[in-house]
Amino acid sequence: MIYGSAKDWRDAARKKVLFFGMSGLGKTYVSNVLRDSGNWFHYSIDYRIGTRYMGEYIADNAKAEAMKIPFLRELLLSDSIFIGSNISFENLTPVAAYLGKPGNPALGGLDLPEYKRRQEQFRQAEIHALLDTEYFLDRAQRLYHYPHFICDTGGSICEWVDPENPTDHVLSELSRQTLMIWIQGDEDHTAELIRRFDKAPKPMSYQPEFLTRVWNDYLSQNGCRSEDVDPNAFIRWTYAQALAHRQPRYQAMADNWGVTVTADDMHKVRDAADFDELIEHTLETRANRA
Repeated sequence: MIYGSAKDWRDAARKKVLFFGMSGLGKTYVSNVLRDSGNWFHYSIDYRIGTRYMGEYIADNAKAEAMKIPFLRELLLSDSIFIGSNISFENLTPVAAYLGKPGNPALGGLDLPEYKRRQEQFRQAEIHALLDTEYFLDRAQRLYHYPHFICDTGGSICEWVDPENPTDHVLSELSRQTLMIWIQGDEDHTAELIRRFDKAPKPMSYQPEFLTRVWNDYLSQNGCRSEDVDPNAFIRWTYAQALAHRQPRYQAMADNWGVTVTADDMHKVRDAADFDELIEHTLETRANRA
């Protein structure tokens, strides 16, 4: 790790961290707290994905829908209107809307081959965005003169890496540049995430092998064909399994490549000084256990 002790962290003129863990546990909350302090550059992986790597996919998909309406088709063909996504740090809906949900098209679903195609586009986009961290580290200091840096990752980072492989390309690059911090939830947090998701199911990205397994299990247990699947019912049914699938992968990332802080402790952070104290304590505790 780039900070091997609490002293290393205290003495660092430039603090560089990366947050990972399930969406909804505080990654973006703490990133915003630090950014608001005025000394931290906030690099959002999801925002980078939506603007740099999937922006054209998102806009073209919206245009394809608009082309189905004769009035809008004529305006698009004459370059009289412009269609684009209004993505922001606070509104990443365009990415989720493009990813979509598999199942019955009449219920807003995508057929499975198209859904898998978009999943693969997202996988590649996220890996590229993660590997762009070094570029933004340099940019934050060279162009904007920020002393400190946060990489705010999406919940699916663990799907594309092998945390047990000491030469994993993505993790090697990220750990060389940042202190990787897992925000760990407990059973109560998991129950709350499931409750929220059940109320408002949102598209997710899945490891291909995991998606194939849960899709086949869902069809078998419900005795239905792919084209009959209710998209929202499927992703609700899958969510708790996705959490369980990701948990050991996050744990291995923290054990082998970084440190762990609890979601409760992260939510107590009110300013940069609180965060410094929390990471200092975390590094000290880790060193004492070694």
